[in-house]
Amino acid sequence: MRNIAQRHKIILAELEKEGYVWVHDLSERLGVSEVTIRKDLKELEQRRLLIRNHGSASPVSSLTIDRHIDEKEKVQVSEKIRIAEAANRLLEKNDRIIIASGTTVLTFAQHITITDPITVITPSVKVTLILSYKPNIDIIQLGGAIRKSSASVIGPYAETLLTEMMCSKLFIGIDGLDLDTGLTTSNIAEAHLNQYMINAAQEVIVLADSTKFGKRGFGKICKLNKVHHIITDRNAPGNIIQVIRDEGIKVTLV
Repeated sequence: MRNIAQRHKIILAELEKEGYVWVHDLSERLGVSEVTIRKDLKELEQRRLLIRNHGSASPVSSLTIDRHIDEKEKVQVSEKIRIAEAANRLLEKNDRIIIASGTTVLTFAQHITITDPITVITPSVKVTLILSYKPNIDIIQLGGAIRKSSASVIGPYAETLLTEMMCSKLFIGIDGLDLDTGLTTSNIAEAHLNQYMINAAQEVIVLADSTKFGKRGFGKICKLNKVHHIITDRNAPGNIIQVIRDEGIKVTLV
């Protein structure tokens, strides 16, 4: 049996390698009880070397920061395109959909090919500009203060308008997806607006590339039980995907 220092070294090495560690897996690998592993993780969290989650742990670096949309558009480009194409196939004639803010849902807007009439409600100025060239799409641009880093609106004007709507689908992008915390974003005001979007939609569809798994943003959006469908790329961690599917949430890997 390894001593505490040896176990901690192995746990941190595995965390750096995989980006996520599971209590059960560590228990089997290190030959100690799950109770012992949980104590190890608690001590490492107190030393600010990791973040504990439900039955697992993620790196401190998993805390997301607020970056400008122009910067985020340049990363995970091919993954975002595949996610967007899969989301596009979900659209139906006369759909009333909400497209939230973020680069993955912006890519989705760029890849909408439906020719039947649909209505799009969005806080994103960029989404509105892209879809304004499509004659079959009616657009409702939410109003409010502009959050420059995401080129989208936030605040009570947009939130109030959403309380008067009932839409078929919400396509939402996120900065983090964590089994304990759920969906998060880097901005509290944006997270609050997203909560109103969720309440206004019959189906919540998360568009998120694999780098968002195991991450946490500053603003909490909702728990995973509010989500109906997640579309992500095939690099998403299989153990997390299985837990999500076990909760009855549909997951599409592209």
